[in-house]
Amino acid sequence: MTHPFVARHYGARAYDYVASAVHSQGQDLDLIERSVAGRGLGRVLDLGCGGGHVSYRLAQHVQEVVACDITPAMLEAVAQEAGRRGLPNITTVLAPAENLPFAAGTFDAVFCRFTTHHWADALAGLIEARRVLSPEGTAVFVDVVAPPSALSDSWLQTLELLRDPSHVRDYSVAEWTAMLGQAGFVVRSMQMHRLPMAFESWVARTKTSASCVAAIRALQQNAPDDVTRGFEMAADGSFTLDVGCFEVTAL
Repeated sequence: MTHPFVARHYGARAYDYVASAVHSQGQDLDLIERSVAGRGLGRVLDLGCGGGHVSYRLAQHVQEVVACDITPAMLEAVAQEAGRRGLPNITTVLAPAENLPFAAGTFDAVFCRFTTHHWADALAGLIEARRVLSPEGTAVFVDVVAPPSALSDSWLQTLELLRDPSHVRDYSVAEWTAMLGQAGFVVRSMQMHRLPMAFESWVARTKTSASCVAAIRALQQNAPDDVTRGFEMAADGSFTLDVGCFEVTAL
């Protein structure tokens, strides 16, 4: 089953994600914080919280943040970090995105950052996010997006899977838009930005095996020119990804 596999895979990596520079900063995090600042929101959900960086940003602006993930060690790390930062209004809940243990309309806002590509059923997870969001609520979904080119898409998914066997799919903007609509959301805004990935820390964070690292480097070194240019691949394996930030409301 996918959920236990993902939980096992990330259990030993929890503190790497709390400490990750890629995950702890970025213009998407700034946007998330701006979306709640000064609004006086009550309870909000950090869905697939990972290292908890969304929760830490939100906590100073809302009454309660529920950090939800399927990896117990990740939630333990978030609880410890929240305590260290003096953020007592962060609580943790163990649950998969596709089956949330919350009543309908529980949250004033839902936030989901760099986690949808791990979900076994992305549409089911988005439907659940819509269910637990209040009718007047807003949600923000952030993730790596696949390029429209079928060639580059195939290369991206292959590299991601070699690096991290819990990877399911980086969805394209068109796929995201379709799924959000099917889940009952209206996209109010969509922003894109480029995210540089330093190769060594990218593979170290997931503790990628030496054989898989070698396979990734071999693929990169033999990539077509269009792929090399599109991902801005450097000689050391570092590259750049597209990230989409979707701000949505309920239909």
